[in-house]
Amino acid sequence: MENKSFVAQWVYTDTVKDHFMNPRNIWKDDEDFSADGTGEVGSLACGDQMRVGIKVKDGKISDLRWLTYGCASAIASTSMMSEMAIGMSLEDAYHLTPDMITSALGGLPEHKFHCSVLGDKALRAAIDDYLEKNGLPNPYKNSTAKILCECKGVTDVQIEELVKSGKCLTFEALSAETGCSTACGKCKNRIIEALEEFRHIYSK
Repeated sequence: MENKSFVAQWVYTDTVKDHFMNPRNIWKDDEDFSADGTGEVGSLACGDQMRVGIKVKDGKISDLRWLTYGCASAIASTSMMSEMAIGMSLEDAYHLTPDMITSALGGLPEHKFHCSVLGDKALRAAIDDYLEKNGLPNPYKNSTAKILCECKGVTDVQIEELVKSGKCLTFEALSAETGCSTACGKCKNRIIEALEEFRHIYSK
């Protein structure tokens, strides 16, 4: 018998349900998949961790595999991201955004939107890894940067790298390192939101 109470509480689209129940391109243990680039983001302490591996041919992602520990939204988002990324040029794949992934899924509950961030971050990390391993320039990283502190020119990419390295995990440390929010102070809330997001993704 159908559980009407459960159905009433189900807030995901049919596309999300499909990708959660039948995820595409999972990195299986017994599969011989040798990645050209690998990216890993997230923290088990926060409940979400993700690994993405890519194969590259002629400047395009020819294949992709992923593993994630997370909720239905994280699984569905990564599954959708994998389908979107395969066949894309490295540049187009690098510019996949959580909004694009969420839109392809038909939407996610607002409080679950952060789950779609992990997929694009892991994909970018895998592309970064591929370019670094092959001694190739990375023209994409700065092109995705958004200025959060206009007075000091501090971008979200700068903050991401500082959090990822473990150098700046508090607002005070970040402000001392970059000078952000020391002039007009209007950016403080944006800086704190970005800091919390990156701590969720990268803190161990």
